[in-house]
Amino acid sequence: MGGMTGWTLRDYTPADERYWLHCRVLAFLDTTYYDDVVTAKPTREAGLELVAVAGDRTVGLLDASIAGNEATIETIAVHPDHRRSGIARGLLDEICARLQARGATHVDAWTRDDEGTLAWYRAQGFEQQMRYLHVYASDANEARAAFGPRTDLRAQSGFFHAWTDDEDALRNEFGRVYSCRRFVKPLKH
Repeated sequence: MGGMTGWTLRDYTPADERYWLHCRVLAFLDTTYYDDVVTAKPTREAGLELVAVAGDRTVGLLDASIAGNEATIETIAVHPDHRRSGIARGLLDEICARLQARGATHVDAWTRDDEGTLAWYRAQGFEQQMRYLHVYASDANEARAAFGPRTDLRAQSGFFHAWTDDEDALRNEFGRVYSCRRFVKPLKH
């Protein structure tokens, strides 16, 4: 695949895993996904995996899954030193063309409250379809509040999903509450 300004897009290979992991960690570090660290690249069935490379380093990545006519962006990340160079747009354009060729009618993506990310998805033609909450009990006090009066568990932390009905109360009770948003983009046929 062609490249732009010092980077090229290509299919992911297992030899890319080390720099894929580095790129993902660094890209997520200044976002609300800062603690979503993986030590091995997740395996995707029926998926598409692309990387943007500059030299021998992965500077961008996009993994998508497809099931029937539905596709999901599982991970998209651009190394902080390479942001605003068209990498994310190049990855998205290529993956959308491939998904469409495989019969997908739309692609969705889930993300949190990072304003730049939300603006980017909207600028790429995605529309928000739903929202729920990611609630973190980050210390023992918050974890005890989340679990209630149980005596058989000594909760130290926790991660929960919640609907938005009690959003204000949850935001008052827990230090880390994020909106998780589903964005959807139709693919042209």
